Amino acid sequence: MSRQRVLIVDDEPDIRELLEITLLRMGLETRSAEDYSNATRMLHDEAFDLCLTDMKLPDGDGIALVEHIQQHCPNTPTAVITAHGSIDLAIKAMKCGAFDFVSKPVSLETLRNLVDKALTLPSSPQVAGDPADTRYQIIGDSAVMQELKRSIAKFARSQAPVFIRGASGTGKELVARQIHLQGSRAGAAFVAVNCGAIPSELMESEFFGHLKGSFTGATSDNEGLFKAANGGTLFLDEIADLPLAMQVKLLRVIQEKSIRAVGAQQEEPIDVRIISASHKDLDAMVADGSFRQDLYYRINVIGVTVPTLLERTDDIAQLADYLIQKHNFLNRSNIAISDKALSALQAYPFPGNVRELENILERALALCENETIEVDDLQLPEIAADNGGETPSLGEMTQNLEKEQIISALEDNRWNQSATARALGLTLRQLRYRIDKLKLKND
Repeated sequence: MSRQRVLIVDDEPDIRELLEITLLRMGLETRSAEDYSNATRMLHDEAFDLCLTDMKLPDGDGIALVEHIQQHCPNTPTAVITAHGSIDLAIKAMKCGAFDFVSKPVSLETLRNLVDKALTLPSSPQVAGDPADTRYQIIGDSAVMQELKRSIAKFARSQAPVFIRGASGTGKELVARQIHLQGSRAGAAFVAVNCGAIPSELMESEFFGHLKGSFTGATSDNEGLFKAANGGTLFLDEIADLPLAMQVKLLRVIQEKSIRAVGAQQEEPIDVRIISASHKDLDAMVADGSFRQDLYYRINVIGVTVPTLLERTDDIAQLADYLIQKHNFLNRSNIAISDKALSALQAYPFPGNVRELENILERALALCENETIEVDDLQLPEIAADNGGETPSLGEMTQNLEKEQIISALEDNRWNQSATARALGLTLRQLRYRIDKLKLKND
């Protein structure tokens, strides 16, 4: 079996030699280039499993090399080496597609961990993990969901912090889990926490841990959420609910990659990928001062929006079938849904999104008779139930609801498409697609 190959790009011979020795001891084959032009030539002529590049090169920079590799060798992860304190440049590199970064002076332990993770990535974007494990499967093949799945596969090949936007019930935690499962940390812990569910006075202890006797009631050591997720992923759901004092502490942990437990004298290094989410408008919260701009900048290196169920009505039949079959498997039953009931579901706007669909079906599965879910079993509001799926205007009804929602948001934001997209929790591309599809014009 051939050894994995790493390209080292740095104009300092001493740095190149240090990196080569470290990687050779890890059983890896190395090649070196002293500048951008030689690196791109070697990438053209040879195949590499990883590229390590300095941020500053005599004839270019590391970010340009990251962009070149993204375009020409997308399956080769790239890590950048930055000067101490150049966190902004490191974040810019990760936004351009870098796998991760390491700061000078290079810590050999940090470097080894980074290389190990980069080389455990699948050779191409794919769904990792056991195919038989459907607990965290993302259901739906609509255009917006296919785009979301492509984004997840891409983001999984990075260590950059991810911020997930989306209304309540859309499945933000499911997206976070898939990013974790498809990445190099899949074999480590995924720890999810709802930031709004932790009392403010216990937050520091819950996040960073505490030592026995450090405060009244601390009868034993507590490792905390960051340490529990060490080597893996920490998912901070509803991060907008963090109080400002805790936002400051979280920012420092992200920047320094170290934590200090309550009552401890020293900090200890931590290796955690942060994925956060919120249904709130963090841009507006930054503007009114309730969320720190510097923290938002750090957690939002990569952003993704989870569509509402109203935006993916084509997936309702598939979702309903999946949820019903899951129930049948667990309860050894054989319940089906009638065509009229399915049509009623497809016409309903689902303000509570997928979570509401699941609740409606759970209730219907308990109420139905003769092993068939009918319209009455769904107990939907009259907007959908009265029609029973018999009129040809049900699809139009859903489209009209979507159209009214988008027009209202456009008018509220004076037809500024970027502001409207943020207000609706959409990407600009998704909004423009809907404007074209619905033939909306600013009259």
